[in-house]
Amino acid sequence: MRRARVRVPASTANLGSGFDTLGMALTLYNEVELTDEGEGVQLLVEGEGKSALEKAGAHNLVLRAAQSTLRDLGAHPSGLCVRQINRIPLRRGLGSSAAACLGGIAAAARLVGVELSPDEILARALPLEGHPDNITPALLGGLTVSAIVEGRVVSARVRVPKRLKAMAVIPSLEIATKRAREALPQQVPFQDAVFNLNRLALLLAGLMTDRLDLLAAGTEDRLHQPYRAALLPGMEAIITRGDGRARLRSSSAEPAHRSWRWSPRTERRSAAAWASAGVASSASRASSASWRLTARGSSTSSDCGE
Repeated sequence: MRRARVRVPASTANLGSGFDTLGMALTLYNEVELTDEGEGVQLLVEGEGKSALEKAGAHNLVLRAAQSTLRDLGAHPSGLCVRQINRIPLRRGLGSSAAACLGGIAAAARLVGVELSPDEILARALPLEGHPDNITPALLGGLTVSAIVEGRVVSARVRVPKRLKAMAVIPSLEIATKRAREALPQQVPFQDAVFNLNRLALLLAGLMTDRLDLLAAGTEDRLHQPYRAALLPGMEAIITRGDGRARLRSSSAEPAHRSWRWSPRTERRSAAAWASAGVASSASRASSASWRLTARGSSTSSDCGE
């Protein structure tokens, strides 16, 4: 019996002006464990999304990613036990689907003793996730820029000043990625495209040169935030509220709001904005995760169903 376990960080994407480009790993982790034992498939989920993910069965993203990877690597175990320990909330813009597909791919490769390169893992994850701005930071760690160039993911890490901290204010409401994508226009005014190019340049320059005074302007956006704000009560107030701090503003396709340079005042004001719209929320503070996806394999272990 073989066992492999991987740990994958949460991630947040579409940071500020970096729509479909910037993503950052966060210090919140899911774990995926695979064991080749018994007959058939056993799926066990602990934590976030337990009921829905177990009921998904063959459509469970971790299972799909693991099985497709095993097939591609020529492995056909008669039995497979999949255990997920989920700490990343679903449908909140914290990269739960990216963590799922990366976890399944990496654990499957580890189970059969195959070392996949980061490029190989990204190539396998992209068709499952659909876009690279969450899978790239979750795999590589830290803040990343990514794009699809000639069908492959091209990415690089960007230094984040150590004094910056991340805060995610997570509303109780869910917004499906598909619905958030449908809220976006097919075309945007030319001046809005130029606006975002200018702001993205300021954001990256501020991060790379430790010019925190550039970050507030650098997080302004006209490509996705104004269109998605209408989907969630209170979002417009949070995006437009000025408190003198650099913010990531609305990011990812789901509703969680991110802020840099956390303070108790920032947390209170964000929560108050949600509350004024009748939406409950919770805050989570974390640094940018420099640690990437990590894997561990062993030849013996206890039964998966314990």
